Amino acid sequence: MLSSIADRVSRGVQRYLPDAFVIAVLLTLFVFIVGFFTNPAEPISLFKSFGDGFWVYLSFTMQMVLLLMTGMVLAAVPFVKKGLESISSLANTPNKAYVLTFVVTAIAYYINWGLAVVVGAIIVREIGKRNQNAHFPLLVAAAYSPTVLYTAGLSSSIGLTVATKDHFLANVMGVIPTSETIFNPSTIIIFAVLFITMPIFICFMAPKTNIKPYVAREIPEKKPNELVPADTPALKLERTPLLGIITGAIGLIYVVNEFINGRDLDLNIINILFLSLGLVLHRSLGQFGEAFKEAAGSTSPIILQFPFYAGIIAVLGSSGLGQMIIDGMASVANKETFDVFTYWSAGLVNLLAPSGGGQWALQGPLQVPAGMALGVDPATIAMAVGWGDAWTNLIQPFWALPILSVVGLHIRHIMGYCFLLAIWVGVITTILLFFLY
Repeated sequence: MLSSIADRVSRGVQRYLPDAFVIAVLLTLFVFIVGFFTNPAEPISLFKSFGDGFWVYLSFTMQMVLLLMTGMVLAAVPFVKKGLESISSLANTPNKAYVLTFVVTAIAYYINWGLAVVVGAIIVREIGKRNQNAHFPLLVAAAYSPTVLYTAGLSSSIGLTVATKDHFLANVMGVIPTSETIFNPSTIIIFAVLFITMPIFICFMAPKTNIKPYVAREIPEKKPNELVPADTPALKLERTPLLGIITGAIGLIYVVNEFINGRDLDLNIINILFLSLGLVLHRSLGQFGEAFKEAAGSTSPIILQFPFYAGIIAVLGSSGLGQMIIDGMASVANKETFDVFTYWSAGLVNLLAPSGGGQWALQGPLQVPAGMALGVDPATIAMAVGWGDAWTNLIQPFWALPILSVVGLHIRHIMGYCFLLAIWVGVITTILLFFLY
């Protein structure tokens, strides 16, 4: 029955779902229209807030892009890529293909969601070659769906933000160590339950026929630069591993020293860690630069669309629409249910503003004081917002763009399956949040 429902939903989505950039523009127009009716006395303020907000998150955008690209570059290290190709050979049945894709990508999402994009793309492409009976769009959905787990991982934007010294809410909630957010036992339990149940749900959605209407886009192999003789000093500098190892070692020494001196994980430390590892593990600066260039193509949709969503966040704030959504749910909550309502409101806001950090900038100043007034732990409020943000990433196509650009599919090919997964994740996480937080 679930397979039949998934097939019908998938066909409907493929017919009616537009491109992700079109969705971003439509959402922009939607918040303008609603914002106008919310605050009709000052319509010009909506235009001003949109224009001002368009550039507010430039530094955060750069942090997110680097987080994605450094992870992708690390996944492109030759021995990492070959290891993933070897793992793919284990998927000799459709169900093994779906489960293996999910598990490997989920582990990568826990480490770094940028790393997970390429890990998922490589796994999907290699399994798609070896297992012709696996349904390729469902394989891609299996690779993307662990995005709901990233908020409990090492690159959790909200978890790392509140652990960063002098973050924008430090005077309200203090600096929250990761031991109270991403390493909290309740967070680990939610992660584990979703990690176990989601691939089972995916297997139940698998089409009963061996129809494979899409295939992975083949990426032509480039002739390695190393095959061209390095007969000039410039080429020798580009290809020597020594420069990358020394430069990367400087970054790694800095990271180790920071941890020795008590620094917690944050966005900046994660970025320099993965950048340094990439420099050390790639064979040369030239190879590292080529990997970065390849990663840049997959991040272009994010660079294009992020300012629009930053503008949407600003309009949500200036029009009062964001506060109406958050206050509406908070008004009916008590100490026991506040985190659940926070989760739901975060999922709704994320559809309009798909950025964990950007959403926290909008929702945190409203949600944290309201929750603390009820006696709710600010660490659980932060994680509830994070889980809500990750939940509706399944049906907000923004973060699926990099992996889709790598494998050559459109968002409409996987969104039907992601929609059903979002229902499952929403129910399970709501129950767990109620009893654990």
